[in-house]
Amino acid sequence: MELKRIKPNTSGSRNYIKINRQDLNKKPLLKNYIIGKKNTAGKNNSGKITVRHKGGGHKKKYRILNDYKTPNINGIVCSIEYDPFRNAPIISVFDYEVKTYFYMIAPKNIKKGDIIKTGKNAELKTGHILPLSKIPVGSLIHNISIHPNKFGILTRSSGTFSQLIEKNSLKCKIKLSSGKLITLPLECKATLGTVANENFFLSNVGKAGRSRWLNNRPSTRGVAMNPVDHPNGGGEGKKSGKKRSPWG
Repeated sequence: MELKRIKPNTSGSRNYIKINRQDLNKKPLLKNYIIGKKNTAGKNNSGKITVRHKGGGHKKKYRILNDYKTPNINGIVCSIEYDPFRNAPIISVFDYEVKTYFYMIAPKNIKKGDIIKTGKNAELKTGHILPLSKIPVGSLIHNISIHPNKFGILTRSSGTFSQLIEKNSLKCKIKLSSGKLITLPLECKATLGTVANENFFLSNVGKAGRSRWLNNRPSTRGVAMNPVDHPNGGGEGKKSGKKRSPWG
């Protein structure tokens, strides 16, 4: 997906850089895999703020992904869709053996009509899901599970990838997109390739109002507060601060 600049008719559109999503379907194909999700605005069940700077946001519905629930899949990509809860697109896949549909995160360079396979006998192709024991050392992978027969939780953001760097008879070592090294059992699964929409980090919301549509509230700088409110607060005039959290 390419970046798209808007004609600078207003101050909000002058710095706005958006992702061109013309090739993505806005209307979901699988209505059975969509559920409503209430925006908690960062508050817990007692109404206390547990995650700061959240609130507002446009109403949106959650797409349920098939995170390795079915061991062997032979499917075909039916559509590439926009997901309001993710910065990466998703694909709808039809399993022509079991005659069922499901959603999964879209790998880079995936196209409508491509074949998706899972299991030990799947080929080494982008988008195929295999156990780590069957993936060669040096391969780029994403959507990695940390327990056998569990859903993938690592490397799911747009444009990210991890690398399989070492294997032995029981475990393997993976370098995550953050640079951290982790050790996982060989029975864990991963998807080959990198996540789509690699240019997402270059986009710019352009104005504060668009951040509010995305459920982000503004944050006050610590150096602008009083000493009682923040470790960086107080002082005469402006100061740089000590890069502390509000709790020191």
